[in-house]
Amino acid sequence: MTLPLFTLVIAMQAALTVSSPVFQANALIPTKYTCEGANINPPLNVGGIPKTTKSLVLIVDDPDAPNGTFDHWVMWNIPVLNVIEENSAPGKEGKNGKHENKYIGPCPPKGVHHYHFRVYALDAKLDLPESTDKKALLQAIASHTLASGEVIGLYERKNK
Repeated sequence: MTLPLFTLVIAMQAALTVSSPVFQANALIPTKYTCEGANINPPLNVGGIPKTTKSLVLIVDDPDAPNGTFDHWVMWNIPVLNVIEENSAPGKEGKNGKHENKYIGPCPPKGVHHYHFRVYALDAKLDLPESTDKKALLQAIASHTLASGEVIGLYERKNK
């Protein structure tokens, strides 16, 4: 039996530049944006967005959490913006690690934790329910991602 020959074409995914004007990559996130402060999202700058982008996705998580990665924020259908403003939710928010539809700031039980702010540029808008969590969102964007990037911030609680 002869098997058909398939040619695989793998598209190179472009890289977004993600940064914040309030913290450097791999440096401390200001207390204002954590459970010990105002618990609001920090501003983010997004560069290198492909011209065919229809929407952005933002996922914030902490892989250092004691019970496995904790999802702090899940948001999609963000308009194509170069700036996600402080204390804003420009897209549709899904379920975070506490099953709430909102941002939860860094609040590690002990030690320094790494917070990944990942942005994805998509070739579509998504029709997803508010019950969508990170796992379901990642499945939904798998075939729509044009580019992605992240910035990592650190935090250690001052008052335990």
